[in-house]
Amino acid sequence: MFRKAKASTPSTKSSYRSNRFITALALPVLTFTMVAGMQGAPGNGGAKDPGVRSGAPGAGTPIGGLTGNQVAFFSAGLNSFEEQDTVSTGLGPRFNAEGCAQCHAQPATGGTSPFVNPQVADASDQGATNQVPSFITLNGPIREARFPYTLDLKHIDGGVHALFTVAGRTDAPGCNISQDNFAKAAQEGDLIFRIPTPVFGGGLIEAISDATILTNMNNNLSQKHNLGIFGRPNTSGNDGTITRFGWKAQNKSLAVFSGEAYNVEVGVTNEMFNTERDQTLGCQFNPTPEDSTNFDLDGTSLPSDVVRFTMFMQFLDQPQPGQGSPSTQHGSQVFGQIGCALCHTASLTTGQSSVAALSNIQTNLYSDLLLHHMGPNLADNISQGVAGGDEFRTAPLWGLGQRIFFLHDGRTNDLIKAIQAHSSGGNRQYSSSEANGVVSNFNKLSSGDQQDLLNFLRSL
Repeated sequence: MFRKAKASTPSTKSSYRSNRFITALALPVLTFTMVAGMQGAPGNGGAKDPGVRSGAPGAGTPIGGLTGNQVAFFSAGLNSFEEQDTVSTGLGPRFNAEGCAQCHAQPATGGTSPFVNPQVADASDQGATNQVPSFITLNGPIREARFPYTLDLKHIDGGVHALFTVAGRTDAPGCNISQDNFAKAAQEGDLIFRIPTPVFGGGLIEAISDATILTNMNNNLSQKHNLGIFGRPNTSGNDGTITRFGWKAQNKSLAVFSGEAYNVEVGVTNEMFNTERDQTLGCQFNPTPEDSTNFDLDGTSLPSDVVRFTMFMQFLDQPQPGQGSPSTQHGSQVFGQIGCALCHTASLTTGQSSVAALSNIQTNLYSDLLLHHMGPNLADNISQGVAGGDEFRTAPLWGLGQRIFFLHDGRTNDLIKAIQAHSSGGNRQYSSSEANGVVSNFNKLSSGDQQDLLNFLRSL
């Protein structure tokens, strides 16, 4: 059996429609592309995003109370998470990055896009002949690209189109495949982006029961409905339980999240996703799955990379907030008063877990883990599970103080612009954003109250 060798260099870590109808559907995507650089209202009197919080990460460490063996598997998972793959260890044929920690890096391993985008260097690593797409920049967010529709706008697509190929790399001799036509997709308004979601506290999110999520959904209904807030869970099409990972809460578990990302983002086949996404002759270099159980080893080396990734995320603690102040304390009150907390629920408590350290833990995620309609300005026309083209999971805000880029596509690094982008009127395809009432309340605040709210968010 082929066992995936390890790289030694760690990372910094079918539906058919008429052409006319599909073009009409694509218009919200074009609108998205246009608003990507649009500035939001500045607020009253010049409140400003204080920017990325300095100081210790407050994240990236194992949760307290783990057993010695659990800590050992956490460390082994961290090491695997930080490895960079080469073609001999499974990279490609098409990929977005060379390893997990390249994307999940800020402010510590397990986070999100760092200050310097490694995708720029990945494009030409080992002699690769890739062109860097226009939407990937050295100081911009790490992105994956999706085409809502095929380039002829006749069929629904929705899948990830990997940015790079291994063609030209010294470790992929004879492979000759081309990058997808991102310029044409952009020209057609058929290009949307996703940035990495932080995986801090993943095991805690996994341990929150469906009943807890549903109970919270039914709390404060009159207040929610008065502001136009509803929300619903995404669910598994097989067992009907609530799914909760990913921008649209489309993944059920950390294991599914890990296996899919390893195959889609890095191009490594594994025991959960064991088929190469591109099967061009001359570009297949390894038996599949390239990552699998290491039957000839034992201990923390026995599980596959995907299993080790899963255990790393399962045991990864929730981010810790920064030091509070009178301003952040008042901002927390404002956060509740204007309705932010109706979706960004401050905390949910885990249930009984087979891992004692995950049982009955107050999880300060600032999310209800539900889907909400966000209107045309944020719509990406991608359906995943029951989530429609304008629905997104309420993004957990823990760790927000040290994030650089915001929203699902990384369109802004300014909190005020991110707040304003939550507001959107409806159109023929999508209803108005459920956040309109809350954003209106934010805009009515004094500049002092707005600033305290922003300071509170940056303290998380």
